[in-house]
Amino acid sequence: MGNKIISMMKKDRKDGSKSMRMNRSQRKLLADEEMLHRRALSMAIRQTQLSQRFDRSMSRRAGSTSTRKQRTLSDPFSNGKQVPDFSLESLTVKKFVLVHGEGFGAWCWYKIVASLEDSGLSPITVDLTGAGFNMTDTNTVSTLEEYSKPLIEYLENLPKEEKVILVGHSTGGASISYALERFPDKISKAIYLCATMVSSGQRPFDVFSEELGSVERFMKESQFVIYGNGKDKPPTGFMFEKQRMKGLYFNQSPNKDIALAMISMRPVPLGPMMEKVSLTAERYGKGRRFYVQTLDDLALSPDVQEKLVRENSPEGVFKIKGSDHSPFFSKPQSLHKILLEIAQIP
Repeated sequence: MGNKIISMMKKDRKDGSKSMRMNRSQRKLLADEEMLHRRALSMAIRQTQLSQRFDRSMSRRAGSTSTRKQRTLSDPFSNGKQVPDFSLESLTVKKFVLVHGEGFGAWCWYKIVASLEDSGLSPITVDLTGAGFNMTDTNTVSTLEEYSKPLIEYLENLPKEEKVILVGHSTGGASISYALERFPDKISKAIYLCATMVSSGQRPFDVFSEELGSVERFMKESQFVIYGNGKDKPPTGFMFEKQRMKGLYFNQSPNKDIALAMISMRPVPLGPMMEKVSLTAERYGKGRRFYVQTLDDLALSPDVQEKLVRENSPEGVFKIKGSDHSPFFSKPQSLHKILLEIAQIP
């Protein structure tokens, strides 16, 4: 009986030690995430201050006008599992260029940047024209070429033999399609993250028509459009009010990331959204495209995403359960795992 009690005490101590180690590991993960979030929040506050100074300056100067392979993944963050069978040495392309969607900026990728760097990869983020820290007035951005200029300039300056993996979120999909058309030999793979993977002749806005209505109706009736050149001129941009934004983009995201987004989102230039994309089979068509679907998305419904991959079939399709339109917030570990899986596809 005494031996049995001693054995049970040893087992309890062992289990307790294991539990303490797990708790320490989980606390470290949470502390690391908190530190990253504070850093991103600090950057966002600085961006807001810069934007406010810019807006006041503009106001003084311009007046007051203002067979597909499919996988379904859940988020492993809760149990701390690492991505299995990942070999950094096996990758020929280690650089990811992360391209944000409408209203967002490079700031939205902060969790993905950290996880890719931890995996030994080289993530690069860009602020498209009029987004994030790019202080261009969004009312002056009228074409997809202008909007995508920071991405295009980055690709132009790549060493001749170097390739990258592009990741485009939401309307950032149009920018990476434009880049594929311009630089098919510099892009190893293009990953569309709940994105506007449109066919040639389509507009990025067309993808959102189920939620926002027709172009004509949106331009005439929407309360969210911005008339930067005056009410007698065509609208130049749009921005949802905060509650609508939360419902569309962040229905599964943590509150602290929603708070970050609320002080960081900027108006969306309307011109690039309304421009018909011109793509050719000889250039865009030779690119390797992959699509990541988000299954709890209220901005771009799973049915619309399924239609996109059916009409413009990519090489592979991946799905994330429980993700809203911002998987870099709501399911960062699942997204990280998928990016590594795609990177390893020969």
